Amino acid sequence: MNRKAAPAAPSSTSDSSAEQRRLQMADIARLAGVSTSTVSRALSGSKLVNEETRQRVADLARSLNYTINIGAQNLRLKQNRTIAVVVPYDAATRQHLSDPFFLSMLGSLADALTDRGFDMLLSRVDSEQLDSVSQPFDTGRAIGVILIGQWRHHDQLNKITARGVPIVVWGAQLERQMYVTIGSDNVAGGFLATEHLINNGRKKIAFFGDVQLPEVASRHEGYRKALAAHQIPYDEQLVVPASFLENGGRIAMAELASRKVNYDGLFCCSDLLAMSAINIMRADKKRVPEDVAVVGYDDIELARYFHPPLTTVRQPMQVAGLALVDALLNLIDQKPEAPHLLPTELICRSSSGNK
Repeated sequence: MNRKAAPAAPSSTSDSSAEQRRLQMADIARLAGVSTSTVSRALSGSKLVNEETRQRVADLARSLNYTINIGAQNLRLKQNRTIAVVVPYDAATRQHLSDPFFLSMLGSLADALTDRGFDMLLSRVDSEQLDSVSQPFDTGRAIGVILIGQWRHHDQLNKITARGVPIVVWGAQLERQMYVTIGSDNVAGGFLATEHLINNGRKKIAFFGDVQLPEVASRHEGYRKALAAHQIPYDEQLVVPASFLENGGRIAMAELASRKVNYDGLFCCSDLLAMSAINIMRADKKRVPEDVAVVGYDDIELARYFHPPLTTVRQPMQVAGLALVDALLNLIDQKPEAPHLLPTELICRSSSGNK
């Protein structure tokens, strides 16, 4: 007499995990005031759910540490060829995407993604809520995330990586970092800029930048190393916090003037900062570079056409886009990837005396 083998009982772990997912989805539905099917559609990015409901459900899911991991499913099935590019902003200042650095980086990323057959999904997030950068992956709209800048929440990026979200960050390499960064060598860039001013005979060199930002902190480190290498004392009165916003240079110049310190050189952590500062100096009858030699950072397109043409540290934007995309695609393919520094280059023009 033939007997049919009884089917193997599913593991208790699998039952427990499925039951937990069902309970969490029911909790989200109850809190959002919608059905569980609506929750499922919202988390899968369905267009049948309006944007307000989709956002409310996503926020609740995140608060409960819940995800149906559609992103991971898309990675397995290779059903999606979209990469999310996220640009954080400071809620207090709302730095515009029209900033030349962002435009250059986005153009480089768009070219690199197009060359490799991928689409780009662009979004912005509050820099105080970097944990939300994973949302395009969690909801299945993208199979990986490229983040432009670390801002101040290194810990949030580590948590995202620990959840298995493929993410690559344009920024500095930090201690106890779990995520992959691609960035230019900001310490070397800061050193090049400062030493160039020293070699042009400048001894009292001011520094403009927000050292709370990891990349700017690295440029400041290079600034200090160059001063030390030439036995020039470090003077905190010459270091002025400055944002990358359009009026950042004006505010920093006013602060420097209020300190009543002499300076004959100025290293700014962005070209826009440098240009803004030069305009203020021109209005105050200071000559550049005769009275104050100035070096910027980034080498945006406008730098060569400014008056006087701006000496600056060039970040390799075209290489940056390729490096970010290739690193992310390696992570998506579960290949090992390590942080990588790209070389910086000093571009000498008239604003520094050009020696």
